[in-house]
Amino acid sequence: MEIISLEEFYQNTAGFVPSDINKEIGHFNVFKSDEFNARMRKTDTMLYNRRAYYKISFISGRNKAEYADKEINIEKNALLFATPKIPYNWTPLDEKQFGYFCIFTTEFLIQSKSGVILDDLPIFQPGGYPVFQVTDEEALSIESIFKKMYNELNSDYAYKYDLLRNYVLELIHYGQKLQPAVLTHPLHTASARVLSLFVELLERQFPISSPHHKLNLRTAKDYADRLSIHVNHLNKVLKDNTGKTTTAMISGRIVQEAKIMLKQTDWNISEISNCLGFEQVAHFSNFFKKQTSTSPLNYRL
Repeated sequence: MEIISLEEFYQNTAGFVPSDINKEIGHFNVFKSDEFNARMRKTDTMLYNRRAYYKISFISGRNKAEYADKEINIEKNALLFATPKIPYNWTPLDEKQFGYFCIFTTEFLIQSKSGVILDDLPIFQPGGYPVFQVTDEEALSIESIFKKMYNELNSDYAYKYDLLRNYVLELIHYGQKLQPAVLTHPLHTASARVLSLFVELLERQFPISSPHHKLNLRTAKDYADRLSIHVNHLNKVLKDNTGKTTTAMISGRIVQEAKIMLKQTDWNISEISNCLGFEQVAHFSNFFKKQTSTSPLNYRL
């Protein structure tokens, strides 16, 4: 699966690359969706892929959002958060579309006084799909933030990028407030720490970007050994906090990646099986069918 860089984003959609794109302060830009779509080169198609940048979108209109291995139908208004770790796209379902989106890199927000680390924020944590359908009243609030971004970017104010960072953080916090409280206020306990470290370690194994890439950690014992705890303790922590065993969580994440690769790459089943750590294709097929009730080949169709 291809990872779209910032340079490719601009080249594929606008036909040019901004001169300041590789500055150490990071990159930021904001677009009106209708103006952007009108400027897009006619030969370009919206690919379902991972991007090497973060993106926040406000969409008004009927759409189908594709995020990881999920599809979400958007009936009217939605706020979407996209991370480089997960492939995404959306497909308009009617011609009446309106909205804004902004793109930015990790380095852009690191420059803020708060020293934000994006992947530490609840909105970008693994396991969910941050696509929020919002009311008309909420849509007006979100739209006003994007309008301020759009106007500020085109101003000559010397400190406009400080303001823009604040607007990005405002959108992130807006989205986090839309999440269930259990996700935005984790317990700061020893078991919560173990859970956090396990999830981080699990997610670090992905995405798989090449059929020659192979998972390093495959079993519950592999993870327990890496975390320097007994496998029984790890299993108890995960079971108490999530209701799932270690093996179930590992299997769930592997099958999610398998679905992405089956749908979004041209790798053969043997290559997918091998990079996911299965010694034989038959083992992978049996695993996938047990998890999804269908075979890898049928899922790919």
